[in-house]
Amino acid sequence: MSVFADLVAQLADLLQPLFAASATAAAIVVFTALVRLAVHPLSRAAAGGQRARARLAPQLAELREKHGEDRERLQKATMELYAQQKVSPLSGCLPSLLQLPAFFLMYHLFSSARIGGEPNGLLDHALFGAPLGGRWTDALSDGGVLGGAGLVYLALFAVVAAVATFTYRRTKQQMAAVPTVGEQVPGMGAVLKVMPLMSFATLVTVAVVPLAAALYVVTSTTWSAVERVLLHRDLPVEPRGNPARGATTDAP
Repeated sequence: MSVFADLVAQLADLLQPLFAASATAAAIVVFTALVRLAVHPLSRAAAGGQRARARLAPQLAELREKHGEDRERLQKATMELYAQQKVSPLSGCLPSLLQLPAFFLMYHLFSSARIGGEPNGLLDHALFGAPLGGRWTDALSDGGVLGGAGLVYLALFAVVAAVATFTYRRTKQQMAAVPTVGEQVPGMGAVLKVMPLMSFATLVTVAVVPLAAALYVVTSTTWSAVERVLLHRDLPVEPRGNPARGATTDAP
């Protein structure tokens, strides 16, 4: 973890002329962006997989009509179709999973009093007066909701709420417009039902983790929202055959 701490410290030194006392917070944002850039090829592949699943909509509809009464046959036939077309129904999970190690490193870095046997100097850094190693409860006990640190958290909560609301609406629209694998892959139905709500779980995360880890989460979540809009801009966001549109919309 000391290597990771050195990386954050070096980034902070580079950003010091621009961000002064908040250079370490800016370094965390830059580090998060670098992580997201590293997994961006996988995000593009996942978006391609979703477009491929959208193109398979007619075949999926035929399979549901043919095997609708036999759930096991429907699942088997659907997975065979995905295999034939070289489409993975779970490809979208990989980018998120690969980011977890970076998040946990950030969490432990700003939760540890000592690193490599030495005092953790990063805990002395702050964002507009809010310690990067502190939590929301610390901000509430030191000035309250409208105190200096409390206002930093209010700003983060506002960003997360806005991004979560946007993501929730768009995800619900795309799930209604593009057939999913919830009925074909065992257990995925329940996952897909709660998936649009997962974006709001970020609010809880920001409230309980150190501020540095919260910055990572907020930056990554915002990146995800923008990335999804750009990568999935050619996917329909209204149900197919919506009468209001007067025609069926097919993903290219």
